[in-house]
Amino acid sequence: MDQSHPHHPHHPADQPDPSSPQPGDLTYDVVVVGGGAAGLSAAVALGRARRTVLVVDAGQQRNLPAAGVRNVLTRDGLSPAELVRLGREEVLRYGGTVLGASVESVAPSVTASGTATGEGFDLVADDGTRVRARRLLLATGLADELPDVPGLRERWGTDVLHCPYCHGWEVRDQVIGVLASGPMAVHQALLFRQWSQHITLFLDGRAAPTAEEAEQLAARGVAVVPGAVAGLEVHDDALAAVLLADGARHAVQALVVGPRFSARTELARMLGVATAEHPLGLGTSVTTDETGLTSVPGVWAAGNVSDLTAQVAVAAARGLMVGAAINADLMAAELRAAVDSYRSR
Repeated sequence: MDQSHPHHPHHPADQPDPSSPQPGDLTYDVVVVGGGAAGLSAAVALGRARRTVLVVDAGQQRNLPAAGVRNVLTRDGLSPAELVRLGREEVLRYGGTVLGASVESVAPSVTASGTATGEGFDLVADDGTRVRARRLLLATGLADELPDVPGLRERWGTDVLHCPYCHGWEVRDQVIGVLASGPMAVHQALLFRQWSQHITLFLDGRAAPTAEEAEQLAARGVAVVPGAVAGLEVHDDALAAVLLADGARHAVQALVVGPRFSARTELARMLGVATAEHPLGLGTSVTTDETGLTSVPGVWAAGNVSDLTAQVAVAAARGLMVGAAINADLMAAELRAAVDSYRSR
């Protein structure tokens, strides 16, 4: 497929094949780092706006262990990997390029003499590819920091889960345990009670619920187990029980945890982009304004890197909005240049 854009003279005629990228010195209107729902949605919007776009993505989306994405209209249950595949196809359809790699470094663009250009960013990927971006979109997502319970990570995304809107329907009426791993544990137990009458809150040695919380849990029939959790019991590739340090065994079919969300902010830190702690202590994320612009001019962010709790549909919608904002910013810069040129005639 020819990915060239003759209407953008600054873009070379031959772009790298995403399956076999070659090192070069390519300039794109926008480089999107991260190819999940937010990044791909932004890239599609920018491609449709006739912008030259490169998506750099190593294929490490946090939801890959899940059986399917949920609450995405007409795509409910589609596997996360298939969603990415289809999204990449759409990016290519609108003239974009996808590079299967990780970005190792990013910095403001400089001239050959080392002077800052005042616009644009230079990126180096782990395969040696070097590119320049007029504008940069960070859609690097986040990683889930899970409780240190033996066997828990191996079940993550199947019968160890965290979001009732992502998984509640699939575990409805099952025996569900909630592991107290953060400040939202009681809230999680009460929330999952909507999907099942069989809820047990495992405190795992944490402080007991307050009097008000204990009354709420009792009113909803949620059992509370105070002992420390030692591990999980699995039979026939299915969660069977939560095991306590004192030897007690509690049968469960699903276990809810509250991970700390660790936004992938390495590139943001390289650029000096501001970050902030979530007000509920869920993790740290990139700070943006309502358009997705970060504290560094020319750098935007979208998806879980700037919104820790965004589900797939929300991240995709945000990617669209941020893509439009980036296009508007580029258009304004081009208009200023055109007017300056016109006046100098």
